[in-house]
Amino acid sequence: MPDLLASGHIVDAALLIVAAEAALLVLWRRRDGPGRGALLVNLASGTCLMLALRAVLAGAPGYWLAAALAGAGAAHVADLWLRLRSAAP
Repeated sequence: MPDLLASGHIVDAALLIVAAEAALLVLWRRRDGPGRGALLVNLASGTCLMLALRAVLAGAPGYWLAAALAGAGAAHVADLWLRLRSAAP
């Protein structure tokens, strides 16, 4: 178990689960459910944070960490913008 955590493969498994979740949410939205855009940018933010963790665990160069964190920030801003836009009268 410690090897699984230290190698970062646990993050890979979590990323696969998030990808499956995104696919299921898109399919669910085709029938009925909340807006796809808000769900997907929320998932994108979390995915980018997991990629940042993966970069640190793998010992990747710092620019990979910076790119993942920038992606998480951009997705978070998009999520906030969508929420505020939908709440506006």
